[in-house]
Amino acid sequence: MTTSPHTASFAAPTASAGSAPVTCVVFDLGGVLIDWNPRYLYRKLFASEAQVEQFLDQVCTGAWNEAQDKGRSWDEAVATLSEQKPEFAAQIAAYRDRWDETLGDALHDTVALLAALRESGQVRLLALTNWSGETFPVARARFPFLAWFEGIVVSGEEGLAKPDPEIFERMRTRYGLDPAQTLFIDDSLRNVEAAARLGYRAVRFTDAGQLQQALDEAGLRRSQ
Repeated sequence: MTTSPHTASFAAPTASAGSAPVTCVVFDLGGVLIDWNPRYLYRKLFASEAQVEQFLDQVCTGAWNEAQDKGRSWDEAVATLSEQKPEFAAQIAAYRDRWDETLGDALHDTVALLAALRESGQVRLLALTNWSGETFPVARARFPFLAWFEGIVVSGEEGLAKPDPEIFERMRTRYGLDPAQTLFIDDSLRNVEAAARLGYRAVRFTDAGQLQQALDEAGLRRSQ
């Protein structure tokens, strides 16, 4: 489904049977509103897709990158891994030095839904993202819609990441949220499950059409 902020708008939120109305929507960023993938960079540095996958599976792994999301500095990350894998020192350094090339475009259909929620003025908008505090300014500069949020909780700035319950608690107390009235949207199942255990109305994101349906079911119906 393709939507546009000029054609999609939302009516006032209503409570479904036995539940309180949604007063806040919390978005994950990468994979929901922003296309991020280190393959965009490493396809330029390796000759084959198999080499890219081997490098990301065995060298600059997901766990290695997640440590930066939890606050480890990029200087430490690159230096430590380069000592362990000196034959890949240049490619490891590229992850930091050419990090902007791991960013794709905005996911426009989802941004359109965010824009419609913003234009309605009926719910608060927050973001909770696993992202290095050192690289997040690059995203802020590239994607103007990040300024639409009342606040963004960035894991790398907090020193902990989803699905740790503590980062949800920091968001809750910082912004005075009632989880039962907060819709949390994330493309990671483990993050959605963590939010649900804490009482949030959690939705796993797959695409904009599915998210539109979830917003409808949460009482954030499109106005006609």
